[in-house]
Amino acid sequence: MLILFFTISKAPKTTKYSPEKELEFVLTSSEEDLTDSEYDSEEERLFPEGLDRILDLEWTPEQQESESDWEPDAPKERRGPSTQASVPSPVQLSTSTVEMQWHTADEEDVAPPPLVFKPVRQPGPQQRSRTASTPMDFFRLFFTDTVLATLLANTNQYGKTKIDEKKGKWKDLTISDMFSFLAIIIYMGLIKCSQLRDYWKGSRLYNLPFPPSVMSRNKFLTICRALHMSSLEADAENISNKGTAQYDRLGKIKPLYLQIIQACKEQFHPNQHISIDERMVASKAIISIKKHDEHKPKKCGRKLVVLADSETGYTWNFKVFEGKSSGSGQGLSYDSFMSLIDTESLGTGYQLYVKDFYTSPHLFKDLLKKKIGACGTIQQNRVKLPKTVVSDLERNTARRSIQWIRDGKLLYIKWIYTQEVILCSSIHKAYSGGSVKRRVKQDGKWVEKDVPVPDAVKSYNKYMRGVDLSNSLINCYSVARKTRNWYRTFFYHFVDIAVVNAHILYQQCATGCSMTPKQFREALIQELADNGSVSTSQASSLQSTPSTAVSHKPKYFAEGLNIPKREAATLGRRNCAHCHRKTPVGCQTCNVPLCFVSQRDCYNLWHRENGL
Repeated sequence: MLILFFTISKAPKTTKYSPEKELEFVLTSSEEDLTDSEYDSEEERLFPEGLDRILDLEWTPEQQESESDWEPDAPKERRGPSTQASVPSPVQLSTSTVEMQWHTADEEDVAPPPLVFKPVRQPGPQQRSRTASTPMDFFRLFFTDTVLATLLANTNQYGKTKIDEKKGKWKDLTISDMFSFLAIIIYMGLIKCSQLRDYWKGSRLYNLPFPPSVMSRNKFLTICRALHMSSLEADAENISNKGTAQYDRLGKIKPLYLQIIQACKEQFHPNQHISIDERMVASKAIISIKKHDEHKPKKCGRKLVVLADSETGYTWNFKVFEGKSSGSGQGLSYDSFMSLIDTESLGTGYQLYVKDFYTSPHLFKDLLKKKIGACGTIQQNRVKLPKTVVSDLERNTARRSIQWIRDGKLLYIKWIYTQEVILCSSIHKAYSGGSVKRRVKQDGKWVEKDVPVPDAVKSYNKYMRGVDLSNSLINCYSVARKTRNWYRTFFYHFVDIAVVNAHILYQQCATGCSMTPKQFREALIQELADNGSVSTSQASSLQSTPSTAVSHKPKYFAEGLNIPKREAATLGRRNCAHCHRKTPVGCQTCNVPLCFVSQRDCYNLWHRENGL
């Protein structure tokens, strides 16, 4: 009997780089998991992975058959395992019955007709912005009297209803109180402490005089617990609609959310080059709109789609990702993208730069109908890409090679440096002779050479940075704090957007006077504190009263009660305000339970930390 043994070898793994990573590498150098049950739809599940159920062929076999102008590929023969280090398998780029051939950089391309730039308003800061002079004036363009009035009304309503009576009777906040609160919030973005209580400690390690001079610790923490952006009536009505189409996932942030977007649009008009990208607001609070993305610096949180000015990084419009399509049938990426483009308020002739999740031939053609050009990296499995005889560059193709196809008004261009990159553009010519200087190794030596670069690649690298610039400005001194409530995470992010946009406006409008982001925040903090200090000192609680004005005395809670002697030391024990252990003693003046024993002198520690 002959026994045959077969050994199946595994194909070597290859490293796959995204187009954005490849561009970043080439142009800047020389050579929490979610389960399916946490998603409401297949679109929502694929969104964090950069895939679209409608536009990516791999995920939509039923859509492929419904496309009238697309013919599916013939079944491929089953091949044995590869024994060579492989490049990515060729992807058939097909939606057209007419086959097209790649052209080289030596073949001339016809540049598309330029779009006439006609913005609705003059690009840059608008009239009201130009009348502001101080950092607080610019900040108040976003946190207006209307915004503060809405925030105060809803916070006071929530505080009266929800704050535990044992922690003190609620006192209505004023605008001055809100100024003091915002001053401390922005200050915490400059000076980082691990816990909020550390800012009010009087020890040598945490001797920070600014927070206690603006607001007492207890009052600040109470405001943090009561902070609310929507009314209780609106919350109750929204909860009653849960499970129906009328339910709004963003109901608790909607008032401030819409007001901040409106202010961002009113105070500035974008220049011709704009970009759209994603932004992650870090949070681990449990909610259905939370996303987990391993490719982001902040891997877990809420995802926003942001339209920013490429030159300044100004956040002009944004949309919180909800994980559901608008029902247009064009895919979640298409709907998320088009929700930010409003030619009535924006204008025409803009040049828009996007990443591969949003790029599709259908989207770019619809943007051209709105007289808006676009450029972006593109996934090779997208529906309606042109059909070609050879869909990938050959294995032995020389590095820095350029190939292109023009399909009507759209240009598809491939460029290889260390990996293959493909872009789609409606505003560029294939190649105009541009190059960048890079150090390459030649005959064992490093030499500087001119590397040919397509026009679309150079423009993409230059103007796609709008959202990245905005993100970096926000993250430098972000006011974000850990919180159990998801909607308060958004409040902190709205403050970040307002501060960064206010600083950009200040830099644009200031004559002969400029400030760094840090200097701007320092000046803003002092102005906010000065506007809130008078009201705060008048409305301060007993905890913020100087110790020289009030005499503090310890007292047993059971004192004066007719109880057995053996129970006097334990009756009426409460949680210590400092160490949270049980204690029968407290401050008679402050009415606060505090330990007063040799091992735990919380009584004196607590009064010293609170300046009493």
